[in-house]
Amino acid sequence: MPKVTVDWKTITEFVRDAFIGVGVPEKDAEICADVLIESDKRGIESHGVNRFKPIYIDRIKAGIQNPVTNFEILRETPTTAVVDGHDGMGQVIGYRATEMAIQKAKKYGMGMVAVRNSCHYGIAGYYPSMCIKEGMIGITGTNARPSIAPTHGVENMLGTNPLTIGFPTDEEFPFIIDCATSITQRGKLEYFSRLGKATPEGMVIGRDGSARTDTDQILKDLNTGDAALAPLGGIGEELGGYKGYSYAVVVEVLSAALQQGNYLKMLSGIGPNGEKVPYHLGHFFIAIDTEAFMGLEAFKKTAGDILRELRASEKAPGAECIYTAGEKEYKVWLERKDSGVPVNEAVQKELIAVRDDLKLTKYKFPWED
Repeated sequence: MPKVTVDWKTITEFVRDAFIGVGVPEKDAEICADVLIESDKRGIESHGVNRFKPIYIDRIKAGIQNPVTNFEILRETPTTAVVDGHDGMGQVIGYRATEMAIQKAKKYGMGMVAVRNSCHYGIAGYYPSMCIKEGMIGITGTNARPSIAPTHGVENMLGTNPLTIGFPTDEEFPFIIDCATSITQRGKLEYFSRLGKATPEGMVIGRDGSARTDTDQILKDLNTGDAALAPLGGIGEELGGYKGYSYAVVVEVLSAALQQGNYLKMLSGIGPNGEKVPYHLGHFFIAIDTEAFMGLEAFKKTAGDILRELRASEKAPGAECIYTAGEKEYKVWLERKDSGVPVNEAVQKELIAVRDDLKLTKYKFPWED
């Protein structure tokens, strides 16, 4: 079966109903579906329907993620809050924490919420996008199960730890930088595996210090500690790998120290006897109101001018275009908005398995015609 496109309405309703089918309350299921599908709308397929079953449905069924989210506020000030998510739905926790940060920023100019005991919260760029819609700058980060080796090391210690920032501009699309602090991330490797594709050399280091390319074996060895992702900049210091490593540490600290949450090897998802356990992830969310400075319109104009000057600068020989963050994702959305999400053969099988297991019989997918 080749890739087949499923329209947005069908895939969104199916994902929502599947979440409901495994015990997620309806309103929470709508949030989870929206976060998940937003990834596919932006062309970030490593975090969309490709991860729907293995990362969310399977973890709920394994008992290491709670479908009903207990969003407990442990401590709060006018501009800050600390939240315990009790291993509920990461998307719901992220959505509600961002809402809190936005409301604090509306009143005091800035707001920050730190979260502990959460689960994978989907595409990090979703949460700054919520801030952008309110005319604000949004910043978020999350730690994750160990994947990255520190510079001059070979042991996977840090998560892929994205440091994600977004802000409004006077253009049709905002600026959103949403990427891991490693060269690649586990979700991309899982995507490579589904396609039967080798991992490009230089992205992963083995215990012996050599570059690794066998994707399926890498995914196994990441869990055993026999392989690790290289930080942004690559292996060693020559190309600045210490910079990606240090940014990953920044995210780790802000995702654990403020909220007294878990960190590093504590996030492995493996218990003392090798059993699966909750990941207990930490996140942070920051909202900054541009009106508290020189105003939204002034901010948007200056930000837009900066981005336009960058794109208009001299191109390298053979290069067609200079991009700014968020532009490519916007162009993907323009291409996909009237069609839907492309679904590859492996995910087609997973969606059918979820549908049949949950008896969502009203859904028939295009590839079944």
